[in-house]
Amino acid sequence: MTEILDVAGRLADRFAERAARHDRDNTFPHENYDDLREAGFLRLSVPEELGGLGAAQREILAVLERLAMGCGSTALAYTMHVSPLGQWASVWRRTGNPRLADLLRLAAENKLVWASVTSEMGLTNLVTDARTRADKTEGGYRVNGRKSFATNTSVATHCTITARHDDTLLICRIALDQPGVRVHDVWDTLGMRATRSNDVELDDVFVREEDVVHSLPAGHFDRRVFETVWAWAMPAFAAVYTGIAAGALEWVATRAEDDPLVRDAFGECTALLESSRALIFRHAEEVDGGRLFELGTQDGIARCVLVKYAATNNAVRVVQRLVDVAGGAAYARALPFERRWRDVQAGVVMPASNHLARQLIGASPLGQVFTP
Repeated sequence: MTEILDVAGRLADRFAERAARHDRDNTFPHENYDDLREAGFLRLSVPEELGGLGAAQREILAVLERLAMGCGSTALAYTMHVSPLGQWASVWRRTGNPRLADLLRLAAENKLVWASVTSEMGLTNLVTDARTRADKTEGGYRVNGRKSFATNTSVATHCTITARHDDTLLICRIALDQPGVRVHDVWDTLGMRATRSNDVELDDVFVREEDVVHSLPAGHFDRRVFETVWAWAMPAFAAVYTGIAAGALEWVATRAEDDPLVRDAFGECTALLESSRALIFRHAEEVDGGRLFELGTQDGIARCVLVKYAATNNAVRVVQRLVDVAGGAAYARALPFERRWRDVQAGVVMPASNHLARQLIGASPLGQVFTP
C-alpha cells in the first residue's frame, strides 16, 4: 500500500505541473494517461491472477484521493476506468465468469480502457431508466440515443451504456470505434474541464445479445447494480473530491501565516476532510469484507450515496473556508487554488445529486420506499 501511494504521489506532482494548461485550453491530459499506463495503474484493480495489481477497494480509493491532489480531472477520468474494472473483478472472484476474465486480461495487457456512459441530459442518473432506445433485431439490439457527461471517452476503447427496451433497462457493452458511435466535442464547463466529458451519440448501434451484461425492470433499484455500480462509483467520486480539497488545503498551508484565525480555518477544514475519509474507508472495509451487502437494496444504496454526499459537500465547504485564508490569491487564475475552487463544485451535481441523495438517505430511517 505504501509503495502504491508513493507512486501515486509522484504521478500527482507531475500532473499538477500540467493541470493549469489543460484547464485553460480545455484539453484532455493524454500524457497523464500515458504516465498512469507506464506505472501499471490501468491494471490496478485487475486481479493478480489475471495479470493485474490486485488492489482492494481501500487501496484504490487512497490512490484516487492522492492523484486528485495533483489534478482532479485526471483522477475523475481514471475513476471511470479503474472503478468498472474493480466491479468486474469482484464479480469474477465470486463467479469465475470467463467473459469477465477475458476483459480483465485485456485491461491488464493495456488493450482495453473503459468508460461508463450512462448519463443523459435532463434525466436523473440513478441507473434505473434511459431515454436511449434499444429495439430488438436479429442477434441483438439496435440502439439510438445521446449520452452526456461521458467522462474518459477521450481515451477509452470501450464503454458501458444504458438503453431502454419496452419496460426493461438494458446495461450493455460497446466499442467506441464501432459503426454509429460518435463523440460530439461539446464540453465547456466551469470546472473539471480537462475531463473532456463530451456527449456520445448512438445512431443505430448494434449491440449483440451477449453484450447485454444485465437487464432490470425500468424504474426500480436493482440488487446487482447496488453491489457493483453503487458500491464502487460513490466512494470513488468521494475520494476524488476529497483529494481536490486536500490539494487546496496543502497549497494554502505553504502560504499561511501564524495566526489564530488561520489555525481555526485549518482546524475546521482538517476535521471535514478526516470525516470524509472516515466514511470512505468505513465503506471500503464494508465492501471488501462483504458486510455492506448484508443490507437490503435500498438501504445499501442509501449507505453508498451517503459517502458521496458527505464527502463532496465537505470538499466544497473546505475550499470555500480556505478562501478566507488565501484572500486575493484564491481569485487569481494564474494560481492553482482557483482551479480547485471551480473543480469541487462538480461533485455536488454528479449522481446522486444533493436533492436526490437527501431524499434517499432520509427514506431509509423512516422505513419508507424511495421511488427512483
